Amino acid sequence: MQFGIFTVGDVTRDPTTGRTPTEAERIKAMVAIAKKAEEVGLDVFASGEHHNPPFVPSSPTTMLGYIAAQTERIILSTATTLITTNDPVKIAEDFAMLQHLADGRVDLMLGRGNTGPVYPWFGKDIRQGIPLAIENYGLLHKLWTEDVVDWQGKFRTPLQRFTATPRPLDGVAPFVWHGSIRSPEIAEQAAYYGDGFFANHIFWPKEHFQRLIQLYRQRYEHYGHGSADQAIVGLGGQVFLAKNSQDAVKQFRPYFDSAPVYGHGPSLEEFTDQTPLTVGSPQEVIDKTLSFRETFGDYQRQLFLMDHAGLPLDTVLEQLDLLGEHVIPVLRKEFAALKPAHVPDGPTHAARVAKAQA
Repeated sequence: MQFGIFTVGDVTRDPTTGRTPTEAERIKAMVAIAKKAEEVGLDVFASGEHHNPPFVPSSPTTMLGYIAAQTERIILSTATTLITTNDPVKIAEDFAMLQHLADGRVDLMLGRGNTGPVYPWFGKDIRQGIPLAIENYGLLHKLWTEDVVDWQGKFRTPLQRFTATPRPLDGVAPFVWHGSIRSPEIAEQAAYYGDGFFANHIFWPKEHFQRLIQLYRQRYEHYGHGSADQAIVGLGGQVFLAKNSQDAVKQFRPYFDSAPVYGHGPSLEEFTDQTPLTVGSPQEVIDKTLSFRETFGDYQRQLFLMDHAGLPLDTVLEQLDLLGEHVIPVLRKEFAALKPAHVPDGPTHAARVAKAQA
């Protein structure tokens, strides 16, 4: 089981002090958070991709390359790489380059994005979101698995005898997660290729994501990649920790109420009851996270959102200390004890190279 954190990179006013960090401060904070994640023993750091305020991570590979030079072990990923508005050729080459720089510590999560205006900014039509995602990933997969590509599609110019450079490290492309919060077509796509499916279930009740993950598992088996319970699943969530739940709720409430992703709606209590958001003691976080296995089956990666809604850097670093010391060791032990032997571990470059060479 892999544990990590993801960031959406929002630049948000701290509701308790009234101060908004500069873009430079927020970017440097994200780097510090990634380095801290490795220090406390987490496995993954993932950055979102956004091209509109109040978010700053418009170039995840630039940031991840910078972090790669300052870390040694942690897997560097994305919480969204926009497969709809990015050119698949550029994705193929950017992430292969990052693979080489990071000695394979790279994977990525593809998504369509949830901000409508982004599409025309990059010359695309949001009404074509699903067809774009399907066609663009078909090309990306081909670019990584074939040395010389001839290709023609609907949404970009054809390619003739094209080779993406550099080639994937050790001949093994970065592992791909297909992220979705609502689209069965994306679950089907992940299953077809035998890739991972990531359900970032921070917004909606668990029953919605149960259906998507069940569909992905069934189709993964249908396409002959393994049994349904061997499908590669990742989950998102958010936690805020304190030694006792009362302090956690008191400290986090003003941030929740102002959060750009989910504030100004249901109360904190309603949201924690209906979604994976956990605000409480380490034991409460452990108990709720372990319940995800009961809901979704054995899975391979758990990412937590830790730095959203204007939380100051010092607070986020303290949260990571609590997570690394009091939560993750227990979760590792409990999940390992529950996982059947035939269920695969979380994907790593080394394991995938070994499998390819077997």
